[in-house]
Amino acid sequence: MDYTLPPVLPLFDSADFLLEGNSVVNQYITQITLDNVTDAGLIIEHCSDWLYEQRHSENNYKAYRSELTTFLHWCFDVAVISPIMVTRKDIARYIAYCETPPNEFIGYFNVPQFKLEKSVNERIPNPQWRPFVGKKILGKPQPYSLSDNALKTKIAIVSSMYSYLISEEYTEKNPAQLWLKYSRFAVKKKYIKDDDDNHHAFTELQWSYVVSTVSELAISQPEKHQRSLFLINLLYSCYLRISEISARAGYSPLMSQFKKNPHTGIWYFYVPFSKSGKARNIAISKSLLTGLKSYREYLGLSALPSANETHPIFVRHKAAGHGRDSGMLNANLGIRQIREEINTLINLAADKAFEDGFDYDSQLMRKLTAHNIRHTGITHDINLNQRPLSHVQADAGHESIDTTSQYLHTSQTERDQSAQNKPFNHLAN
Repeated sequence: MDYTLPPVLPLFDSADFLLEGNSVVNQYITQITLDNVTDAGLIIEHCSDWLYEQRHSENNYKAYRSELTTFLHWCFDVAVISPIMVTRKDIARYIAYCETPPNEFIGYFNVPQFKLEKSVNERIPNPQWRPFVGKKILGKPQPYSLSDNALKTKIAIVSSMYSYLISEEYTEKNPAQLWLKYSRFAVKKKYIKDDDDNHHAFTELQWSYVVSTVSELAISQPEKHQRSLFLINLLYSCYLRISEISARAGYSPLMSQFKKNPHTGIWYFYVPFSKSGKARNIAISKSLLTGLKSYREYLGLSALPSANETHPIFVRHKAAGHGRDSGMLNANLGIRQIREEINTLINLAADKAFEDGFDYDSQLMRKLTAHNIRHTGITHDINLNQRPLSHVQADAGHESIDTTSQYLHTSQTERDQSAQNKPFNHLAN
């Protein structure tokens, strides 16, 4: 390596380059994962996904990636701890570090975090970049200070990161939020929870529009949407995360992940590893098995996959133009392509709902994403199909039954009605 690096590495490039990763950062994270923080790579992957969702607001994107880099630097290099092991007291330690950072980590002008190194024709961390920015007066550096507003912003962004990790079911706690709750910045206010408000799943009406829309498209444009139909079916039926069915470094989903239990004859989908860190087998429904046969028939494959089949699950409609799959036609879809395809389908379904007079539902649908399909499958199985919580927990890969229980949803009306016939004495005739 014939170039200089900054004392602290920026971890996330601009949105245009984010999902491609950076070789220098990847090497650093790999070493951290092997030596000290075993889930560092998974944390970076989660944070990259979350950051990419902020790409439409340049200011938000820049603020979020800077604060994430500083916090993860503290976790990986200073505290040597996984973010999911951080406690409220650790957040206080992090704040103390940010208030008095090492002098060599303080810069006095803003520079790009990454730059093109012509000697190797690659983007590398800018050697002039520093995680903390100080002030100069008449050319003289001033003592570093962190204002209350800057501190609140810093912790609010970290808290948002934890909220995302919770939504991805990678952790169940938010130490930054706990710190804010008991800090001098705490705001006391009343919050009334609307019991009928379920932000994480499509309603039955909304979901019916998604299913009918993609089903119609699969008939009218099979060359494009047979894949879409099976994609939606698989995500919903098996509660899968996008990362579990999309190609990324070290993982390429194959048809052979659909396996048959030789003892029971039941088919299941095997997830070898995921962001939750757990492999799992998910028994598939008769409906999904029928969908798999139809999808494979369209692809010109046998009705069901063999144990050693290497055909990708979701292949591209045209060859990739760049990246590691450049020029390949039967390459697996990546996270970005799957997200964009599903978002397009959801918006088309929202259009149909709007045309039918469901204006409010249409608005809500446009706020939902691919990950909400996982929530929908879990919610519907528990509340409509009455699947046992323990079964759903295992298929969803939840660490705790308490996480699964959060999907139980009863309305105030349902509770009122069920209370009407409660007996006082169960033993009375």
